[in-house]
Amino acid sequence: MAAPTIQQPSYLLANLKADWTTKPLLQRCQELVKVIDDYPAKELHLIFPWLIESMFGSLDGVILGWNLRFLHARMNEYNIVMEFLDPSGPMMKLVYKLQAEDYKYEIPISYLPGPVKASIQEGVLPDCPLFHNKLQFPMSGLLTLSMSLNPFEYYMFNFASSLIVPKTYPPGQHGSCSDSAYFVLVDAYLKHFLPTEGNVPPSPFSDPRGSVAPPTPRSPSMPYVGYGVHSSSLLKRHISHQPSANPDPTAQEIWRSETLLQVFVEMWLHHYSLEMYQKLQSPQVKEPFSPTEEHVLVVRLLVKHLHAFSNSLKQEQTLSPSTHSHASPLEEFKRVVVQRFVQQKLYVFLQHCFGHWPLDASFRAVLETWLSYIQPWRYTGEKNNHQTDVQNRNVPEKWASFVQENLLMYTKLFQGFLNRAMRTDLVNAKNALMVFRVAKVFAQPNLSEMIQKGEQLFLEPEHVLHHRQPRVFLTPAHSGSFLSSRQPVGTDAVFKVKSHVYSLEGQDCQYKQMFASELRGVVLKLIQIIAQARQTAKRISDHSAEAAANSSFLSWFGMGSSDPNYTFNGGEADDMGECFKKTHEFLDKALDYLCQIFRLNSGQLSQLMANLASTEDDGGSKQLPDCIPSETGLVLTNLGRMQIINGLRRFEIEYQGDPELQPIRSYENALLVRLLFKVSSFINDRLGDHMELLCSRQDFLGRVSRHYLTSSSTVSEQRRRSPVTRQARGRPQRARLSLRALASYRTLLMMLLLYVFFALLSFGLLSSTALILMICFVYELLLVVFADKLKAH
Repeated sequence: MAAPTIQQPSYLLANLKADWTTKPLLQRCQELVKVIDDYPAKELHLIFPWLIESMFGSLDGVILGWNLRFLHARMNEYNIVMEFLDPSGPMMKLVYKLQAEDYKYEIPISYLPGPVKASIQEGVLPDCPLFHNKLQFPMSGLLTLSMSLNPFEYYMFNFASSLIVPKTYPPGQHGSCSDSAYFVLVDAYLKHFLPTEGNVPPSPFSDPRGSVAPPTPRSPSMPYVGYGVHSSSLLKRHISHQPSANPDPTAQEIWRSETLLQVFVEMWLHHYSLEMYQKLQSPQVKEPFSPTEEHVLVVRLLVKHLHAFSNSLKQEQTLSPSTHSHASPLEEFKRVVVQRFVQQKLYVFLQHCFGHWPLDASFRAVLETWLSYIQPWRYTGEKNNHQTDVQNRNVPEKWASFVQENLLMYTKLFQGFLNRAMRTDLVNAKNALMVFRVAKVFAQPNLSEMIQKGEQLFLEPEHVLHHRQPRVFLTPAHSGSFLSSRQPVGTDAVFKVKSHVYSLEGQDCQYKQMFASELRGVVLKLIQIIAQARQTAKRISDHSAEAAANSSFLSWFGMGSSDPNYTFNGGEADDMGECFKKTHEFLDKALDYLCQIFRLNSGQLSQLMANLASTEDDGGSKQLPDCIPSETGLVLTNLGRMQIINGLRRFEIEYQGDPELQPIRSYENALLVRLLFKVSSFINDRLGDHMELLCSRQDFLGRVSRHYLTSSSTVSEQRRRSPVTRQARGRPQRARLSLRALASYRTLLMMLLLYVFFALLSFGLLSSTALILMICFVYELLLVVFADKLKAH
């Protein structure tokens, strides 16, 4: 690498591009470190956009970059990349070096999330302060608008976008999310810029005035309106009137923390419009954006860290509002970060996931994100080594205000989960675990009482709600930082709860109480499904144990299956063996927790279980699903569909055509089947009328004839248990001779053994044949004689 006094900027970029394709990653990073240290910001400015794209990939997904989402600790390049992109590493040093010179970089608005892009194209300034004072107006109009970002914003924007940009990765790249380089870097950036202890480390570079070069400052004079809240048109500002502001010195200490959080929230959560959510709350609405499981897991990491960050607020700041004016900017940021920046967008994000996510075990990522948000007390930093104490510990009363101001996060999403659980296969251990997790969380002592208290506050009449001042307690507005001069927050609990619900669901929302009779009825239906799934899991477990025993017995003769789990064809690997025992355990505990949450009568629950057990004893798995008879056959009800989905009941699928014409089985000789069919068809054509007369007799000869000649009784019994039409069920079956049983390998083997046995007794071929026919006739005759007694028994 040439000396900086000789190298020209154009040659620097050209050489770096050439080295990028020929040199190994370690050497490239070492040379980049030297370039960042030696070259001035004026020359580094030209390579910065190319370097960002080379690391994180292009915004259109064509360039992959370093594949941070598929880079894991077991790979050689992992440590090199992590050291280079560390919050205190060379790349961030380059960002700060350019930040001190106030360089700008443009990003087209077409790469912004859908609601933000639509708002800008309509000429309305987005609510988030991140987008203010950054729009560049081209001559061609609003469709080609771009944003002008400072180096730190540009870096974080590309880093956050690399998670959601769809890319075509080379085949064979797999790995879990929790140990990928991207996941670890997100955690590192959150801990560095949103520290739970101490302050954000200062930048090593400063501008000539001696302060860190901040982004374009925001005006402290702008009042608060709901940040991202459904607001009237008076609160929306046209993009041609972007506010120009004076610096706010108190906001400059943590501008990087605020910027990082706003970028992460906007790029990861703001893919659904609140207005669209309020108008079209239907699972049939086509998704404008489909998050991946990896995306949701990163969002959960963000939620967990923000709770820990907010809970690290000094105790005197949370207890005494009068000390807010004397708090440091970082402490003030901790006090408002969750409610003002995350609550609304996360709620809409989770609502869409609950309504559109596939009904499979991958929903666990969404579920844990939701459970992490509604349990901020888990991230207080308190250490407790007794797991039992943690499970039985009451939710502290200080969290009552959080529950009330996030009421819909508890009640509306719980109702959404109930709807999913009733349509999910709960025999699957992973799905059963999700029901257990939710029931366990909501069964925590005091939590039900806090939710009920929040619902009571919402239902209280509040006639002065609409005459209040703007909702100053929600989130920062268009251009004012949360550290701007604020009006006194003098709102009561009723106003907070009502504003929370109305801002998310609209003024005309129909709120459904979590502990009302309607929802209790839904919970009782779920309990019935859970109880049925428990018995189904037990039945399958018992059957698999018997099959395993039979398999081990047959293996002595070389006839067993080489796959020990062959009885669970199509099941997942971890749903074998012990999975059904786990299913029973999860569902059993979930039943107990649901009874605690909704204070269900133990006698009523016992009666429900007894009725279910008697139903299972009367027919159990052999009962038909719940159906309604019609002219075209049986029509499934909603209950019947749920029974089939959960494996509780099923139709016995039987062959409904001519028994003589059913497909040739593997245990039959194809040549003999066809030959015997021709013989029996010839006899039936010639003697069919005589057979009908014999079968119609009511004496002993008629009974014998009906036994030997195929009648409609067996077929009718099969069709009674199958979803066939009435016409097919009532179709008469003619009496006829069937010789197909003689083509079975089992029958042929038994006949061969009998011939060998009689040959050993010195019987000839004809005499052996006569004896075999006589034995078969006597055996069948005894069956006819004792048939009625056997049926009665």
